[in-house]
Amino acid sequence: MSDAPVTHIDPAAFAADPYPTLAHMRRDAPITFVPELGATLLTRRDDIHREEKRVEVFSSRQPDGLMTVLMGENMMRKDGDDHMRERRALFPALSPRTVADHWKPMFEDAARQIIEDLKPKGRCDLVTDYAMPVSAAALIAITGLCQMSHAEMDRVSQHMIDGCANYLGDQEIEARCHAATALIDRHIDHIFDTPPERSALAVQKSAGLAMDSIRANVKLVISGGQNEPRDAIAGTAWALLSHPGQLAMIRRGERSWVDAFSEYVRWISPIGMSPRVVARDDKVNGVTFKRGDRVFLMFSSAGRDEAYFDAPDVFDIFRDTGPAIPFGAGPHFCAGAAASRCLITEIALPLLFEALPGLRLDGPAPFTGWAFRGPTSVQVTW
Repeated sequence: MSDAPVTHIDPAAFAADPYPTLAHMRRDAPITFVPELGATLLTRRDDIHREEKRVEVFSSRQPDGLMTVLMGENMMRKDGDDHMRERRALFPALSPRTVADHWKPMFEDAARQIIEDLKPKGRCDLVTDYAMPVSAAALIAITGLCQMSHAEMDRVSQHMIDGCANYLGDQEIEARCHAATALIDRHIDHIFDTPPERSALAVQKSAGLAMDSIRANVKLVISGGQNEPRDAIAGTAWALLSHPGQLAMIRRGERSWVDAFSEYVRWISPIGMSPRVVARDDKVNGVTFKRGDRVFLMFSSAGRDEAYFDAPDVFDIFRDTGPAIPFGAGPHFCAGAAASRCLITEIALPLLFEALPGLRLDGPAPFTGWAFRGPTSVQVTW
């Protein structure tokens, strides 16, 4: 382990709301070892932004890490040429041009059908009834797993990210994750000979990637591509409904859906951290890291760093969110960022508020998670 100062956490309280503890860490021990997680956390924005790019020290290669063991060695768990080769193979499915020209019309058709089905009901849970199927429909198209249902896509994604955050070793969580990856493999096998055009399956197959890599990368796309948009759609909608003055400014054209989304993912980061393993002994800000140490880069903490954001615990769509790094930085910047932004800011949010007049909250919205965070329910009426 590193020789960083030690900070103990209550895992349950950290999952319920990590932000007070992260603020304490930023102030008193910005690089700190947390015994309950078996990892050293980097919590200040500049340290994370700088060290994430030093992959020769803070490596993504983690052959014994939870993601690799449970989902296979995907491109996120590779560095250098190996990472870039697979990233380039996947790029044709996720490029901004492909998203705008190919996927956006499909995203919009699916979202409109979902909202039309909701309209007569007068109430719903935005997480399960809107954000979940909208995200799942988009992800089914992108992956090429066209026989998978919305509910299946949401379930396997949730069970995989639960598995990847299972640092306490819960056997039931691990078993659910294995069942999810097995189901994905069956869907891949079913469609592999004739994958849909431009899908993640099709472009990787065309690039000649090995089957193990194709499977692992499809699971990677699912693990981040379902829950992050789902949680950001429902969470941003909740934030705007909780701040009606800011919603009114968007309706008047004084601010945009992009502003709201960017502020939300700064404020409540759907992907809260990225794990790394120390590849060689090194020192950062006086803290010595030893080869093999586990490190967590806390993107959620970077988004509330007081050095960059005034009143960081406040939702404010007027602020400059540029310094926040909710999608990461450097070579491992989220490959699906363009698809996520398109789905959320160009389709899901404007359609929701346009189609459901008088939309309002109908009770509190509970949140959970620290490695991945989002609302578990957002009850609304209209």
